[in-house]
Amino acid sequence: MVPRILRLLLPALILAVAIGAVVAGLLIGGGAAPRPIGDPGDVVRFGRPILNLLVNLSVAVVVGALALALWAFSSAEKAYRRAIDLAAASAVVLTIAAAGTLLFTFLDVSQMPFSLDDAFGASLALFVTKIGLGQAWLWITLLSAVTAVLCFAVSNQTALFFVGLLSLSPLLPMALTGHSAGASSHDVAMTSLGLHLVFVAVWLGGLVALVLLRRRVSPERLIVITKRYSTLALVSLIVVVASGVVNAIVRVGSWSQLATPYGAVLILKVIALVVLVIFGALQRRVFISRMSAGKSRSFAWFSGIELVIMGIASGLAAALARSASPIPDVPASVPSPAQILTGDPLPPESSFMNFLTLWHIDLIWLLICAFGIFFYIAGVVRLRRRGDTWPWYRTVLWVLGMLLLAYITNGGVNVYERYLFSAHMFAHMTLGMMIPILLVPGAPITLAMRAIFKRDDGSRGAREWILIAVHSRFASIISNPIFATVNFVGSLWLFYYTPIFRWATTDHIGHEWMIVHFLLAGYLFVQSLIGIDPGVNRLSYPMRVGQLLMTMTIHAFFGLVLMSGTGLLLADWFGAMGRTWGATPMEDQYLGGQIAWSVGELPNLVLMLVIAVQWSKSEERLSKRRDRNADRTGDLELEEYNRMLAAQAQQDAQRTT
Repeated sequence: MVPRILRLLLPALILAVAIGAVVAGLLIGGGAAPRPIGDPGDVVRFGRPILNLLVNLSVAVVVGALALALWAFSSAEKAYRRAIDLAAASAVVLTIAAAGTLLFTFLDVSQMPFSLDDAFGASLALFVTKIGLGQAWLWITLLSAVTAVLCFAVSNQTALFFVGLLSLSPLLPMALTGHSAGASSHDVAMTSLGLHLVFVAVWLGGLVALVLLRRRVSPERLIVITKRYSTLALVSLIVVVASGVVNAIVRVGSWSQLATPYGAVLILKVIALVVLVIFGALQRRVFISRMSAGKSRSFAWFSGIELVIMGIASGLAAALARSASPIPDVPASVPSPAQILTGDPLPPESSFMNFLTLWHIDLIWLLICAFGIFFYIAGVVRLRRRGDTWPWYRTVLWVLGMLLLAYITNGGVNVYERYLFSAHMFAHMTLGMMIPILLVPGAPITLAMRAIFKRDDGSRGAREWILIAVHSRFASIISNPIFATVNFVGSLWLFYYTPIFRWATTDHIGHEWMIVHFLLAGYLFVQSLIGIDPGVNRLSYPMRVGQLLMTMTIHAFFGLVLMSGTGLLLADWFGAMGRTWGATPMEDQYLGGQIAWSVGELPNLVLMLVIAVQWSKSEERLSKRRDRNADRTGDLELEEYNRMLAAQAQQDAQRTT
């Protein structure tokens, strides 16, 4: 075991190393250099990034402890309750650190000295109520406080899941106000930074919770918990590396910029990350097996060293956030109308080849598609290895659906949909109709239920959480065929003829919401028609035909309304891009209506064909069951029916006589 004095001093050691890394990073990157105009002083210049570090570390422990409680522990274990307590205590620290960061941010931005007079209070109140940066840190503080209260109050594992989601909420304003938020390609930068923050929190916070709670479980149980954490850490590592690379490309731009002070700090962070990758590989391949052999002391030392390196990486990250990037946030030239509206220059003229070859990366969906393909194929391989079968066409359809989703969210359509209404409509129709037709027959829920091992210790893994979600009251409502149909067709009108369309077009968060909504609405609709996964009460086949015909009619009518419209939707957006190529905005909107009519109907025809085939096969299966029953019973039902007819005929004859 690790000596008691080291266990007690380890948190302080990690914090000291992290603060030292912040100071070193600030000195190397120039983030703490005195400013020629409006310098807030040494206390603010060094204090703000240090408080930022405390926010990052405390939110990581909150998220990591809750993730471990939800993924690794049974709710009956003492360690489960200790993990929640650890999250609650960390949330209290997070609230205090966030409030301190808010104050130091105000001192930095306003350049006012700290005071207790009314003028200072009025200025601070204005900052947190009217200024975006102040509002963001106020939200972080409030959300952290609510998380702390709920961690003290909630112990039910299902309810704790939603507390875990709430614990991630402070990371959203942190990503929106981070150092990358003002960069060119700001949507790519914010997405990558947000992913980076979330999965660093799971990785770092989970390890902290594992080390602090390891004495609350038996050595045998610790091995199981460590393996489960290792799975979370591996997924987090992949996302952290991918998001870090994308964010570095946005902030640095070229290899030559690595020679700048910012690049030097970035290189140090990369070195720390590479060391952590090596530690992660050793944990999975060496130390877990050594723990199984009863050698847990080496793992404890190993985890302590890993946490120290994580502290260094966190400190360098906090320093980077306060260091000037070699790429200026504001373009040097006069921005074009497209740059004013979107933050990016107008793409080249649209063409078939440009739609195929141009890319605008959305890292969230790129990773979702990559993980979706990997885990699906891994599940099929596991079934085959134990001798079970899985239809090959399901795998092919699932992979094709994920590849199409990756293209729509990252390829040429994603490049042009902010500038062309027709490209936006094509993305909508593909997300809502084409992709679900490929994904639903893949039956991912059925595959997961067959391929994922069932836990027998009362904890909840992927299989258990999927089952809870599928059989929940909420799932039964949204998967109901009537709700799924109304949601699918009603979304067309509510989306395009309400302010939701503006939000989804002009705001990156709205754009991500749009993708989720259209994809989920289409998936639930297609699932209600031709799906085979459990959890859906489907209508009879004649009713499904009527369900689909009604949808086809409304789709066609929606397309005709767009084609016959005389006003431009979002005229101050699509009509103000300064485009000198391609169709006029009104002609492009007319094309979008044609896409809604034609492209939207083709998948419906495919659905009609699939329903007809399934209906025919259902009748064949019913006929075979009746034949087998007749063979077993000797046609007793038919004989009983004939006797009933004969009795009725005899009664009729007696009445006539």
